[in-house]
Amino acid sequence: MGNKIDMKFEIVVIPVSNADRAKEFYSKLGWRLDADFASGNDYRVLQFTPPGSGCSIIFGKNVTPATPGSAQGLYLIVSDIAAARAELISHGVNVSEVFHSEGDQYSGPDQPFLFGSRRVSGPDPAHGSYRSFASFSDPDGNGWLLQEITSRLPGRIDSATTSFSSAGDLAAALRRAAAAHGQHEARTGQADPNWPDWYAEYMVAEQSGAEPPK
Repeated sequence: MGNKIDMKFEIVVIPVSNADRAKEFYSKLGWRLDADFASGNDYRVLQFTPPGSGCSIIFGKNVTPATPGSAQGLYLIVSDIAAARAELISHGVNVSEVFHSEGDQYSGPDQPFLFGSRRVSGPDPAHGSYRSFASFSDPDGNGWLLQEITSRLPGRIDSATTSFSSAGDLAAALRRAAAAHGQHEARTGQADPNWPDWYAEYMVAEQSGAEPPK
């Protein structure tokens, strides 16, 4: 077998009833408008990309037979759920409270298919990666979910290709490394002159899901 060919997920089609209304909404989110192309009166396609995302959305006229609002469970991965939620609210978006799932508790019927219906108010108490959420919808009811991920499960990312999609994500990773390094120095009882190496090892391990240095 030869080397595997990369297959990078590029586009998600969002069914909308009014392209101009959807364009206004996704522009308001601060997403980048990549294209707005029309061919006569029967076809129009718009493409938007969320900040730091390698995948885009398209919508428009006659780009999908799906019912407007039927796209659900669309995940947006963020490194800080509270900051992401606050930013969306600042743009006038109606975002749910931060929630997590725990046991058999039920906390509301809104978009129950997004991470199940067992919703508990507030972020995950242990601030575990993958465990805190918030949700919102576009004007047609297409459902989006913010999910906070600060470290990946093993095998989800190649440590040799560790990267950050934005300056904000890198800054957040540096803050987590700084906090962990402070605990490291407290345990050893001395300042670490090799802290850049320690930071690098910690940040690579965090992204790849490997055991971080102590």
